[in-house]
Amino acid sequence: MTAEGESSGRQAFSEEEGLDLEEKCNEVLVRDIMVTDPITIKGEDHIEKIFDLFNEKHFHTYPVVDENGDLLGIIDQNTILQLLLTRRVSRLDHTHLMAVRSLSQSARGIMIPHPITITSDTTLCEIAETMIKHKVEHFCVVDEGKLVGIVCKSDVIQAIYGSRS
Repeated sequence: MTAEGESSGRQAFSEEEGLDLEEKCNEVLVRDIMVTDPITIKGEDHIEKIFDLFNEKHFHTYPVVDENGDLLGIIDQNTILQLLLTRRVSRLDHTHLMAVRSLSQSARGIMIPHPITITSDTTLCEIAETMIKHKVEHFCVVDEGKLVGIVCKSDVIQAIYGSRS
């Protein structure tokens, strides 16, 4: 590290350390860091059951699956908050979709369909780059159409940090 980097505190790694970390990052796969068997919501689950789940557990996002384990969508905290406080949501956010969601009584009616997914063989560097570039907080991990896990930004940070040694 240069004297300038040390004094300003801006340079976290030397170029060599950064390249070494990137090399290690490319060796780690999502399957190594993802949460397997995440808590899921069934497409037919009633909205009150979903509210209870968000109240009891404190995850930011829950995958919605069908009876075969196929990923249908996700329900996140923003969706739940908008449903709980529909009248407080900005008029700009009062869309047809919001109206449909506010009237729905099941997970299928309120979920965000077609969530961004990755496969379990995606590298840690690829997922980190995508999270930074597109401001994504989490990914559902899907192999052969089936939900196999979920990975969030804190999992990625922890794995990269752990690779530093």
